[in-house]
Amino acid sequence: MQLRVYNTLTRQKEDFVPIKPNQVGVYTCGPTVYKYATIGNMRAYIFMDELRRVLEYDGFKVKQVMNITDVGHLVSDADDGEDKMEKSAHEMGKTPLEIADFYTKQFMRDLDALNIKRPTVCPKATDNIAEMIDIVQALLDKGFAYETEDGIYFSVEKFPSYGKLSGVNLDEQRHGARVEVNDFKRHPIDFALWKKAQPNHLQQWDSPWGKGFPGWHIECTAMSKKYLGEVFDIHTGGVDHIPIHHENEIAQAECWLGHKAVNYWMHNEFMLIDGGKMSKSLGNAYTLDDVTARGFRPVELRYFCLNVQYRQKINFTWDGLASAKTAYDKLCLQLWAHKNSPAGTDQQTLDDYRNKFEAAINDDLNVPLALGVLWSLVKLPKSKDVYALALQMDKVFALDLDKVSAPKQADVPDEVRALADTRLAARKAKNWAESDRLRNLIADMGYAVRDTATGYELTKK
Repeated sequence: MQLRVYNTLTRQKEDFVPIKPNQVGVYTCGPTVYKYATIGNMRAYIFMDELRRVLEYDGFKVKQVMNITDVGHLVSDADDGEDKMEKSAHEMGKTPLEIADFYTKQFMRDLDALNIKRPTVCPKATDNIAEMIDIVQALLDKGFAYETEDGIYFSVEKFPSYGKLSGVNLDEQRHGARVEVNDFKRHPIDFALWKKAQPNHLQQWDSPWGKGFPGWHIECTAMSKKYLGEVFDIHTGGVDHIPIHHENEIAQAECWLGHKAVNYWMHNEFMLIDGGKMSKSLGNAYTLDDVTARGFRPVELRYFCLNVQYRQKINFTWDGLASAKTAYDKLCLQLWAHKNSPAGTDQQTLDDYRNKFEAAINDDLNVPLALGVLWSLVKLPKSKDVYALALQMDKVFALDLDKVSAPKQADVPDEVRALADTRLAARKAKNWAESDRLRNLIADMGYAVRDTATGYELTKK
């Protein structure tokens, strides 16, 4: 079945045609490893994983490259402010290497918990400085870049197609400048390819222009070309990357190479929190640890995310996650019943459901529709054949449907249930410290408590 994807560059759905038969090269913008990833960040990687799983389901061999940014990403995407890695290192009293190592491990832990396949290649920016310097020098030699007192900048006016991804207008940017003015730049949205470092900067390398460090955008161009070649199939990332980061990637890559570098650009939409923006200052920049501390499993967050198509905004609420958990538990119970029933579904019925599933996932990754097909499937008369087909579908969903088991029953002592009732009251009062204390006390008595949409569930450990 033909896979169709929405290409941000052309603003339309297109048939996906790989450069090499049965092989796909995918580059994904990875994390800047200076803090814990939020669940909003993780939505982008769940999308990335769904794309890869659909491609593999369709028989493609996927080479997926995802960078680790451990230098060069400044607080402002417009090349101003502190380096995020250096800022975090100063705040925590550690070296940038220690910061990067710690948060990279935490990020990989989150990928594993959410059943997100690890990329084929996961290069670090700091391991590819030489390649970046070579590209910067080439852009200087070709006249697309210029040197200033504080670095090497790309001249956007030398690339007539600048703005073709985002629709940005250079004249409007020059006069209205939603971009902060840097006196060294010839145009307000010229961007740094290389920054000259102050003597006290914690990360700097020798270059033809003195000691310094790479700009954020050049890192992705260098690593994508190194591991995927001069032209590759798909580049993914969040919609926030479109107007600056990915626009700049296109400009520098095409000027350096002299031709198009990426065939399909795919972007996922934002995750909102309670209908608004996720922000550390608002106290709602939730991490996966925050989710599990509330009694939810990572797979339940994944299920929650799969219910909204990747190009649509998703609104996260704790009640919404609780509802997703309830639905997921019901799905698992249904499948358990099918798993323990004899075969008996006719092949034509199974083929019809398989075809509907494949049509959904190949229509620009319409995973919510594919989930609807699964839900219709499990409502069929109980049959081991239904369970087997659900497991085939789960190659895309990655919801651990192969691990469904019988519901646990527990003869819970009154004193344990009384503690659980008290804990529920504490949770409703948002007294999280007391809730955690009671959870630990219940655990000491040999029971596990899990929160549900209607209250809680107690099981013997």
